[in-house]
Amino acid sequence: MATTTTTPAASSGARVRVQKFGTFLSNMVMPNIGAFIAWGFITALFIDVGWLPKLGIGDSEDSWVAHIGGWGDWAGGGIVGPMITYLLPILIGYTGGYNIYKTRGGVVGAIATMGAIAGGGVPMFMGAMVMGPLGGWSMKKIDAIWDGKIKPGFEMLVNNFSAGIWGLILAVFGFFVMANLVERVAGWLGDGVDFLVSNNVLPLTSVIIEPAKVLFLNNALNHGVLTPLGLDEAASSGKSVLFLLEANPAAGLGLLLAYMFFGKGMAKASAPGAAIIHFFGGIHEIYFPYVLMKPILIIAMIGGGMTQIFVNVIFDTGLRAPAAPGSIIAVYANTASGSYVGVTLSVIAGAAVTFAIAAVLLKLDKSEDSGDELATATSSMESMKGRSSIASSVLAGGGAVAGAATATREIRNIVFACDAGMGSSAMGASVLRKKIQDAGHPEVTVVNKAIANLEDDVDLVVTHQDLTDRARQKSPSAVHVSVDNFMASPRYDEIVTMVDENNPKA
Repeated sequence: MATTTTTPAASSGARVRVQKFGTFLSNMVMPNIGAFIAWGFITALFIDVGWLPKLGIGDSEDSWVAHIGGWGDWAGGGIVGPMITYLLPILIGYTGGYNIYKTRGGVVGAIATMGAIAGGGVPMFMGAMVMGPLGGWSMKKIDAIWDGKIKPGFEMLVNNFSAGIWGLILAVFGFFVMANLVERVAGWLGDGVDFLVSNNVLPLTSVIIEPAKVLFLNNALNHGVLTPLGLDEAASSGKSVLFLLEANPAAGLGLLLAYMFFGKGMAKASAPGAAIIHFFGGIHEIYFPYVLMKPILIIAMIGGGMTQIFVNVIFDTGLRAPAAPGSIIAVYANTASGSYVGVTLSVIAGAAVTFAIAAVLLKLDKSEDSGDELATATSSMESMKGRSSIASSVLAGGGAVAGAATATREIRNIVFACDAGMGSSAMGASVLRKKIQDAGHPEVTVVNKAIANLEDDVDLVVTHQDLTDRARQKSPSAVHVSVDNFMASPRYDEIVTMVDENNPKA
């Protein structure tokens, strides 16, 4: 079978560094989104302006609702405050340390984060994003000093005391230095947001946010700035519009709808499926190639982004917690009480404005579709991102892959691995899982993971061809299959054949 490979073009060094930094931040926040959602629901139900008191349930100051919400006679207690003050930052700090040095790094990172929390007067999310990774990285370096030099029988003593002593030092540093630094930075950034809001110019942030999304710089902006500031605001007022600046799917939906009606060729044909993945799946990267193939459409994206923010500001709407992924389902799940009308209108208005501007621009475009314009734009997107993705594979269509693989043992555990282990690998795993199940092999499990979390206990690993070498280092004894098209790769049929040949039929 003929094979083809794709090699991403060299990317701008500065942009790639920012992208990696954004991914680094995202990998601390995204695994803990469930905790943020739990806090958001607890806040929505039990604070003094929450759903239950508004319904007349526990609306007195000495009620059990007030006790949980931490208001009335129970001011300063409850669950809401401690969760955002302690639990969420410590989870982020632990995850940041764990990502660098597994459990040992996570523990030291959590200790270091606690020092910053205790020394600060604001939710210490920025501090956690610094102290957690710092704890994991520094502990790893310290352990390397005496690696292989400890006398037998003293390993546990040295490991436990070194982690404890270094955790103490970092906690003190966090208490006196990092907490003060984060408070100052948070104050400056908060003043900047207040200036934008008070001068009614917050919608102008779309001039930065929309191009940043297409260039894959949104993670650094969202998780590095908007999410910490939004959580701080939500802690005091119960909601924040900052969670809607980047995650609102309105503009992307409007763009894809415009392509559905006024696009040409492959772009027009693929737009409906892309719109579903974008709006309900929350994978915004699906629309990026549509902008890259006609860069003038960034005007439509900025117009729609500014409109949705303007509507949200006018209606004083906000979310209780970050909407991740940026699906309309996640947006509504985190919408604050009293904000549903404003959020709904923001989605409708933002999508409508983007649709109108994009429709005009597409109608004015007299160029003929060559048939590979979208594929070229998708390739450009992957070059900027530095890796392929499930979303881009939907747009690029079929394609062969490099590298043959054979199995000589029964295959029961298959892992679909990608860089982050979330949207791309999850959707790819669902495609492969269905094929395996349709072939009559219920004994085979197909799951998705980040490459960093792979272990050498699986039978077969599926990765993008650019990531296979990294996956082999993590799971050297597994069979590795490389693909360059996650949705329609012929290698999936080869995997099914492999399973048929090595597994007994049920």
